[in-house]
Amino acid sequence: MTSRLMLGSGWLAQALAGRLTDRAGGLTVLTDNEAAARTFREEGVGAEHADITDAETFAGHPAPDAVVVATDDPARNEAAARAARDAYPDTFMLAFTGVDPAPETGTALSAVADEVVDPTRETADRVLDASGDESVRARKLLSVLRELEGPLAVVAHDNPDPDAIASAVALGETAAGAGCDADVCYFGTISHQENRAFVNLLDIEMRNLEPGADLAEYAGVALVDHSRPGVNDGLPENMAIDIVIDHHPPRAPVDARFVDLRSDVGATSTLMVDYLRRLDVPLAGRTATALLFGIRIDTDEFTREVSPDDFAAAAYILPRADLGTLDRIDSPSMSADTLETIARAIQNSRRHGPALISGVGQLTARDALAQAADRLLNIEDVTTTFVYGISEGTVYVSARARGADIDLGETLRDAFGQIGSAGGHADMAGAQLSLGLLETVD
Repeated sequence: MTSRLMLGSGWLAQALAGRLTDRAGGLTVLTDNEAAARTFREEGVGAEHADITDAETFAGHPAPDAVVVATDDPARNEAAARAARDAYPDTFMLAFTGVDPAPETGTALSAVADEVVDPTRETADRVLDASGDESVRARKLLSVLRELEGPLAVVAHDNPDPDAIASAVALGETAAGAGCDADVCYFGTISHQENRAFVNLLDIEMRNLEPGADLAEYAGVALVDHSRPGVNDGLPENMAIDIVIDHHPPRAPVDARFVDLRSDVGATSTLMVDYLRRLDVPLAGRTATALLFGIRIDTDEFTREVSPDDFAAAAYILPRADLGTLDRIDSPSMSADTLETIARAIQNSRRHGPALISGVGQLTARDALAQAADRLLNIEDVTTTFVYGISEGTVYVSARARGADIDLGETLRDAFGQIGSAGGHADMAGAQLSLGLLETVD
């Protein structure tokens, strides 16, 4: 929830007050106009009569998530912004220039506010967006990045897919914009031929971590497209995490200095597009192409668990994306190991009504498991596939559904969540189970 403190009672403050009050976290208005304060209270808005240009006024108010400076007087806005910044040095601040401001007003406000809006050019909807949860969240992320006293390790989940890779690249560029060096890291392998083509054609630099890798060289650690260390990555479970950005619903509490978990979007790449836009991070063509591919893959070409935000993100990055490169990524060659795994999946499959189960034995390419589950779903009258294989003492599961009355993500979490890790979407999910002592049994 985002708490907001609005200073002043100008025309725009009155236009925004009712709408901001209805948002989670609420709103408090401080104004030097006693009649206006009384009117706000009568309308159900928390308001106090106070001198908003005096820093001592704010002593009785805990730091909010956002301050909105909204009087009609440009000089008073400058004074109120300075007083509020003295009281709340780390709080996101949006300030209005006021009515008929002098040219230097915007410059003066820019020195203390995070964002300055001239009401002669901006609409109330634009201001509402700039003072909303997303802008406050972006400011918090920027603050955490700036506080790091060294490089950041951006860790994608094991055997990362395009959404995880693109999101990690975008967070790395966001960190660079904040003056923080970052490395995109992952455990496992990138064996799916499409994912290899994705990384190679876009020339994405990634650090492949060995199990038990020491990240002591990094001042911070971020997780993208997953939310807990030691779950679908090779990090220690007790590792301190600085940043988590993910679109999957968590199965347990998530602990980090900055956490953004939004399961109402179809891809983590969508969340990263929003950060790049709000923080004015220059969007390179390579990054735009990666993010567009990440959104396409995780939403299954905008057909699975897609939201308006996914479409908006795609529209924002589309003009900067290289569609020719995307076509080349979509048509990579298939390795012999992948073909062999798909063949074993077909050969070993067992039918249970509309569901098909198959074990492929030892895996040489883990990503081939997902491709086998996809291929089996093309068999006539099959609506659900469940394919599993073994690699390095772990059983890996990949499941797919089409038109089935089942939520695979929830089903696999319920079945395997207590003995391994599992999760995903309604029609695409996976699980990992350690063999443990069973590995030694013939």
